[in-house]
Amino acid sequence: MSDTLSDAALDQLFRTARTYNGFLDKPVTDDTLRMVHDLLRWGPTSANCCPLRIVFLKTPGAKERLRPAMSSGNLAKTMSAPVTALLAYDTRFAEHLPRLFPHVDARPWFANPDVAFETAFRNSTLQAGYFLLAARAVGLDCGPMSGFDQGKVNAEFFADGRFKVNFICNLGYGDPASLFERSPRFDFEDVCQVL
Repeated sequence: MSDTLSDAALDQLFRTARTYNGFLDKPVTDDTLRMVHDLLRWGPTSANCCPLRIVFLKTPGAKERLRPAMSSGNLAKTMSAPVTALLAYDTRFAEHLPRLFPHVDARPWFANPDVAFETAFRNSTLQAGYFLLAARAVGLDCGPMSGFDQGKVNAEFFADGRFKVNFICNLGYGDPASLFERSPRFDFEDVCQVL
């Protein structure tokens, strides 16, 4: 891994990638969603805990279940997106550690509920970042958002309480007409130190 990616690849993943508010009328296949998962799963997590859980909403019926939880500003774009991903975390991720981290019994490391929550939330968020990059890498555009009622989403889709939604991301092939003017970003000197 000593070579820098091409400018075209860096543009697709970062520099020209945007948060889309609308998508073209072009379906996203289940095979494409599998490709996204197959890439994101290789990203590192603490003790390989892999707490991210994803529910892909593609059908009108599934989207209708989500409707009551969406804020007014995010409703139309979510209902019209080809796919809406609920990015959640498994509160009992440690049950899977014998499979995912087999060289030592790591389950006791997460016996403290505060440590377990912090680990699940942090690492699922990290994996959700991998999700965005993986989606972009396979040619999808993303519309991540926080504007929803977390309690309603959890009650509707994760009623047993084991999984908890972190954030939502619309997926598809972005409609350039839906983009806002690009917002500024910090420069290196604004936010970084080298000690």
